[in-house]
Amino acid sequence: MSTPTILPIDRNSVAELSRTRQEPEWMTSLRLKGLELAETLELPKLEKTRIDRWDLSAHGSYVKPEPIASIGDLPETAKSLLNEEQTDNLIIQRNSGAVYAKLSEELAAKGVIFTDLETALTKHADLIKPYFMELVKQDENKLTALHSAVWNGGAFLYVPKNVQVDVPLQALYVTDDASASFTPHVLIVAEANSSVGYVENLVSSGSGSIVVNGVVEVFVKANASVRFATVHNLGEAVTDISYRRANVDKDARVEWIVGEMNYGNAMSDTTSILKGSGSFSDTKAIAVGTAEQKLNYTTRAVHFGKHSSSDMITRAVMRDSASAIINGITKIEKGATGTNGQQTEKVLMLSPKARGDANPILLIDEDDVKAGHAASVGQVNQEQVYYLMSRGISRAEAERLIIYGFLAPVVSEIPIEQIQGQLQQLVERKLGQ
Repeated sequence: MSTPTILPIDRNSVAELSRTRQEPEWMTSLRLKGLELAETLELPKLEKTRIDRWDLSAHGSYVKPEPIASIGDLPETAKSLLNEEQTDNLIIQRNSGAVYAKLSEELAAKGVIFTDLETALTKHADLIKPYFMELVKQDENKLTALHSAVWNGGAFLYVPKNVQVDVPLQALYVTDDASASFTPHVLIVAEANSSVGYVENLVSSGSGSIVVNGVVEVFVKANASVRFATVHNLGEAVTDISYRRANVDKDARVEWIVGEMNYGNAMSDTTSILKGSGSFSDTKAIAVGTAEQKLNYTTRAVHFGKHSSSDMITRAVMRDSASAIINGITKIEKGATGTNGQQTEKVLMLSPKARGDANPILLIDEDDVKAGHAASVGQVNQEQVYYLMSRGISRAEAERLIIYGFLAPVVSEIPIEQIQGQLQQLVERKLGQ
């Protein structure tokens, strides 16, 4: 039986909330339009996934956040992800808004902006307006419309022209109150010839159902580079909806590193739009499903620029009765000559009741291109298990080694050591190792 999506707020409340935040008039109008669209648009139609059967009504309501005095005030699940001695270049959102934001003086002096999006909107509205909800459109579906109406917290990262940021900027998003809305929006703008790395973690604690409806928009200007790493580790009662989009200009590059370690139902769409000639996108994603989880993950590269390149690698491990739909889509538009688009999706099932579906899709409207895909779905190779057992290794340890070997092509290539170690720990925890 499907669950109706009930709008969590009315028109007057949206307008009043926007006013109390001192948002510009264009943002208030955008929010109201989003609410109007959410009343009429349909839910997204996902490949082989009945999202209308998910609990999408638990959006919570806005609860004004209280700043924290120190990282020690956070739940244990969140504190473990932070170093109390490194408090610069960090944003923390707890439930409906930011509770901590700090940028180093060195980066601020270079013109870098890194703060929560709500604060940035009061100080840098002119920088935000040309980009907000431009890659993820309000009218795509009911959920994107609703996000545009009720978004809160989030992050705004702006890197000026010719500025190289050598240290990763970090954001932590924590939900531990199911009554409070949790709808972060991340906006990153890297001007020409700049570079930056951004790392985020989404975690939850406590009980109670809640829908996380997040959006990420990344604009990578000519010859710029953005590395975006995200790890979602949300609880069983959390339904996670994530849209991530990047627009990549001439000779620019974007790297996506995605760890889907949730315990509840989840959908994510990670898309690179390769607009400029010589643009490049690299996506590495891993996912682990357990219990009764329903997962739908899409990675996509859309090529417009000549001689643009994309590479997408996804590995998913399913156990118990979990099921996953893994989609890889390479779209090469007419005129994108010299393009090279490659993708690989593999699903490993650890239980007879687990289900996995890998769907590689090539949509090519140009002749002078290279494109390829590989996909596989299967169970643990028992011959490999027996071989390892014959060398004195227990069955459990043999299966563990095979699983890690399956994920290694993605995890080992992640260029951020911190994310490598974190994903390794989360994989071990989810698989009960």
